[in-house]
Amino acid sequence: MALWDRIKESASSMQTQLVAKKNDLKSGAFRDASMAMCALVAAADGTIDPSERRRVAQLIATNEVLQNFDATDLQRRFDDNLNKLTTDFDFGKVSVLQEIAKAKKKPAEARAVIQIGIVIGGADGDFDKTEQAVVREACFTLDLPPHEFDL
Repeated sequence: MALWDRIKESASSMQTQLVAKKNDLKSGAFRDASMAMCALVAAADGTIDPSERRRVAQLIATNEVLQNFDATDLQRRFDDNLNKLTTDFDFGKVSVLQEIAKAKKKPAEARAVIQIGIVIGGADGDFDKTEQAVVREACFTLDLPPHEFDL
């Protein structure tokens, strides 16, 4: 199986698992952590171009699991996290990882946040090494073993 196909299959599988848990993923901690994760993956290489920002914003707006929350509120939270990362990536990353850590208390939410990171990272068909690295770092923040997600 080609790498491209494996990435698409993995992202699709993660999305299916997320939809199955949709009704359990309604807390503010999950909302905050998932928007932080989206921003972290989008800015993984230290920069984000307008087309990438629009693509991730579109994914957030259309993701079935995230429809538990107000789209305008999600967009604001995503933009706030992204602004922290683009202003000063290293300092912003500390703040964004603290947002992600909010999901640590509920293992199902923590796993869902990582799955959202993988879905966002794989959406363009190229879950690259920098994106994998920040999702792996989020795993450590949430006390989850990266190998559980093939990272």
